[in-house]
Amino acid sequence: MKVNIRVHQAQHDFLTSQALNTGLVAGLGSGKSHIATLKTILIKLAHPEMRVAYYLPTVPLIKDIAFLKFPEMLTDMGLEFVLNKSDKEIHIEGYGTIIFRSMSNPETIVGYEVYYSLIDEVDILPQDIMETAFNKILARNRQKGPEANRLDVVGTPEGFKFFHDRFVNKAQPTDKLIVATTYANKHLPEGYIALLEAQYPPNLLEAYLKGKFVNLTSGTVYSYFDRTKHNCSLEIGPHDAIYVGQDFNVGGCVSKLFIIRDDIPYLVEEMVSHDTMEVCANLKDKYPNHRIFVYPDASGDSGSTNATKSDIQLLRDAGFTVTVNASNPRVQDRVNSVNALFAHNRLFVNVAKCPRSAEALERQAYDDQGRPEKFSGAATVDDHNDALGYFIVKRFGISKTSVEVKPRRYT
Repeated sequence: MKVNIRVHQAQHDFLTSQALNTGLVAGLGSGKSHIATLKTILIKLAHPEMRVAYYLPTVPLIKDIAFLKFPEMLTDMGLEFVLNKSDKEIHIEGYGTIIFRSMSNPETIVGYEVYYSLIDEVDILPQDIMETAFNKILARNRQKGPEANRLDVVGTPEGFKFFHDRFVNKAQPTDKLIVATTYANKHLPEGYIALLEAQYPPNLLEAYLKGKFVNLTSGTVYSYFDRTKHNCSLEIGPHDAIYVGQDFNVGGCVSKLFIIRDDIPYLVEEMVSHDTMEVCANLKDKYPNHRIFVYPDASGDSGSTNATKSDIQLLRDAGFTVTVNASNPRVQDRVNSVNALFAHNRLFVNVAKCPRSAEALERQAYDDQGRPEKFSGAATVDDHNDALGYFIVKRFGISKTSVEVKPRRYT
């Protein structure tokens, strides 16, 4: 079998690296998952008797990335295969099996041995979990083969987390770190980079376009908010639709009321209610003739502040249109989405009517683990910012996984 493969320089360097541990830190759309998939397959084809493993942070990412990319690439290469989704593995006819594993619960990484391992999206998990998972994977990477066992890592930089710590702070002579920028991929759609530049705040552009490790967790969480620059005097008019970001807490349910003008969200009112039933009553009493769309904390579908119906069902029963996923997005995605709008002056706050919102945006900092600070009690700083973020990330959110582009591969 002979296949002509088009790769840019950083992809070529990663594909041909013989280092025991090679890290590819890459911008969005640079083809990191593509080249990681290709390298895993080529190692498997070269050593049919050996087992190889491909790791991702969560089971949903296995479904979204591995279950799509591996069958597509194997098909392009003219190879027969069987994808076993229940066992999370793919069997290549005549060459054996590649297994897929999640790292979200490192204690489950037991009971098997492999010759080669590759970790994708390395910095999505919290650093402490990723460190445990890496050590577990290293322990599994011991099937004796013709050469030394190798473990490679790819991902987009998410600040100074595991990737930076392992391949910069604690780099070994047997390690190699390769940087791939988004600009290196000449097969991206026209306007793709300009789209990213228009969406992301400056610090994320350094990470998500240039593949640089930059500090994403210093100072205040919402550092791009300026109460003067982002102030507005708009209020809810008689014909405005109302969009509500909703956080649930017994004794302090926080509601953020937005209106949208020319595709720009304006936070124009805030409410704090005792429980979800009071949330419904407050909204209906004050705005009985308005269309109300609620964007709540996804955990409200299982928990309840009155212990009889879910919080989300109570909102639906009140006649509101509720938009919610099965689970909340990553906290950092929510933070990035809010900061991106402030950075590009596309999110405004009526500071006079939303004083607690403005204060919360200014006060919340990062804790010593690099996570947004949590406060004790109900309707605290983090609750106000969470409520704001639930609406923004759902309606105006940016997600690095949603803009991943598949590069052209074969000629």
